Amino acid sequence: MTATFETIKYIAFDLDGTLVDSAPDLAEGIRMALADLNLHTVTDNDVRGWIGNGAEIMLKRALSQSVNINPELDEALYQKIRARFDFHYANNGHDKTVVYPGVKDTLSALKEAGYTMGIVTNKPYQFVPEILEDLGLAHYFSDVIGGDSLPTNKPDPEGLVSLRDKHGLSDVQMMMVGDSKNDILAAKNAGIISVGLTYGYNYGEPISDSAPEFVADQFNQLLTVLSTEKTA
Repeated sequence: MTATFETIKYIAFDLDGTLVDSAPDLAEGIRMALADLNLHTVTDNDVRGWIGNGAEIMLKRALSQSVNINPELDEALYQKIRARFDFHYANNGHDKTVVYPGVKDTLSALKEAGYTMGIVTNKPYQFVPEILEDLGLAHYFSDVIGGDSLPTNKPDPEGLVSLRDKHGLSDVQMMMVGDSKNDILAAKNAGIISVGLTYGYNYGEPISDSAPEFVADQFNQLLTVLSTEKTA
């Protein structure tokens, strides 16, 4: 059986850069952590280029001041920065994190149409439920998988495969929606189709380079590619 958008029953979504713009709060948390150790600072735009592989990689990129991590980076320094970042990001709130245009209306329409939806993000799980609740998104999702919920994270397919098995689905009944090549690669590795969004964080690379089945400039375009009736 060949996967098409008409066969989809379950939609997995990335979080940062897909549903929400979280870069300002992440950048603020990083700046505060760096300041605690009297290190250099970073800009919001710097951080936008470092998001996508989870907190550890993001922070090591911040310490390296590059998307390419310094191979001589001191692990003890990373551990100190991680502890300070986790403290600040957990306690600073998410006032600067905003839901992208069209996300809530689209999720409401998809839920009403009968799709089951979940989150598969590389963001540490401890931060995710509160963000979803604070931004009024939690009730749309039946599952939340964080970057440390399983032994691996995207682009490994483990999170997607675990949801497929949990809900008794076949590959053709699942879809991944994300803004990063990690999302598209995870979908390909899991054998499911994907939608790539152009507006998020993807290291300055066009999401089309990762060859998702559909490329969308706006979140609400999901409604144009998905069937409004579930396949029996």
